[in-house]
Amino acid sequence: MDGDLGDFLRSRRARIRPEEVGLPSYGRRRVPGLRREEVAQLAGVSVDYYVRLEQGRAPDGVSDAVLDAVARVLRLDAAEHEYLRAVARPPRRTADPAPEPAPVRPAVQRLLDGMGSVPAYVLDHRMNALAWNPLADALLGFSGAAPADRNLVRRAFLDPGARELYPDWTEIAEQTVAHLRLKAGHHPGDPEVADLVTEVSARSTEFRRMWDDHLVRPCDTGVKRLHHPVTGLLTLPYETLTIPSSPDQTIVTYVPEPDTETAERLTMLGSWKAAAV
Repeated sequence: MDGDLGDFLRSRRARIRPEEVGLPSYGRRRVPGLRREEVAQLAGVSVDYYVRLEQGRAPDGVSDAVLDAVARVLRLDAAEHEYLRAVARPPRRTADPAPEPAPVRPAVQRLLDGMGSVPAYVLDHRMNALAWNPLADALLGFSGAAPADRNLVRRAFLDPGARELYPDWTEIAEQTVAHLRLKAGHHPGDPEVADLVTEVSARSTEFRRMWDDHLVRPCDTGVKRLHHPVTGLLTLPYETLTIPSSPDQTIVTYVPEPDTETAERLTMLGSWKAAAV
């Protein structure tokens, strides 16, 4: 995914109108938003330095001060700022392949199983589901899918049933892309992430459009609506927890509001799953 830094910076300066940062908007502009020399001026760096930064040719160890100044000019939010730092200072590439994620520890699986009243599963930075408890399996059907089809990006864009499962599909799809890009920024040498992006881009024009928009956003907390074939509509607040010993793994939990129809339907889903085993 070479060129991510330049593409990201160009996409972000294109969305800033000159008058928003106190610059005159008159004169002919070949591209929307700020010019590179304007970003450089406002960030307090030379035009040559900013051009080299946008072209991925900045010196190693570009300073926090420069990146913070660019982030301020481009009005990046916290997630975008984090992504800028990651892609502007990627780790040195080696001939060694990217390390494989650590397996899910047995204690983590026991933790998932102990959360039996709520769906819970583990994702890696590639958005692969690595482990789950029975209620998460009943909700999302991980055990019946091939390992490649347990990837949430493939599921959102390539599974024909995704739009029926997620009534708010566009929102879910954008969140998925934004989260993948944020994670990809921290793993620029991971060939599996690059292959995933290439594969889904080739098969989904919507993914390609969203990826090219350079959306960057974590999916740490929020609410998802799912239309399950057994229970009907579920409104599920979710939380994610990073596993300290395996920081590329997160536990995702769906915790319904108590004494709601969704809570009752999840209980019914758990009973249905137990009876089916």
